[in-house]
Amino acid sequence: MRFLHWFAALVLVVELPVPIYWLVLHGGIGFWRKRGRGRVPYWVAAGAAWGLGGWMLYHFRANLFAATDRPLWAIVAGLVLMGADVAILSIVESQLGGRRLVGQAELTGSGELAVHGLYARVRHPRYLGMMLGVLGACLLVGSRQLWLVAAVWWIAALFIIRLEERELRNRFGAAYAAYASRVPALLPVRFGAGKR
Repeated sequence: MRFLHWFAALVLVVELPVPIYWLVLHGGIGFWRKRGRGRVPYWVAAGAAWGLGGWMLYHFRANLFAATDRPLWAIVAGLVLMGADVAILSIVESQLGGRRLVGQAELTGSGELAVHGLYARVRHPRYLGMMLGVLGACLLVGSRQLWLVAAVWWIAALFIIRLEERELRNRFGAAYAAYASRVPALLPVRFGAGKR
């Protein structure tokens, strides 16, 4: 079980800080576009996200990764969901490239709207992958504290998606509005007519 907790921790170390990273970038996009030089915005965002996120995971590791007996179905489901996260990340990286994946288009205010590949099915496949990975880690570990952290993280991720949507609407205007009207945000299915 200890190996599975390490695997879950690896996924969480990568995924949990991401909303902090994007909050720093999207939250200060005007500032970064005017005053951000070179890689400084990336270093500030990454330092804030993985510095704080990594410290919190390490500091609270005993509570988050408290030993619990997990049924086989939870272990299998957790591993499958975390595998889906890795697969989605790989596909998104191949479709966007590493620079776009870390926010170069947002910082420069350039780039074209991604509407092909996974982006033809959902507007935010990377967030979908992260959500699957965090859910998988929770199923694998099963501690109540990790489920609480994940719930707060999901709320933060949904908030960051809204910030990103606002930035994309500002940057691409009617083209993004049309894209958003035909492609769902996170799940590749629509529930009810006209819902996003």
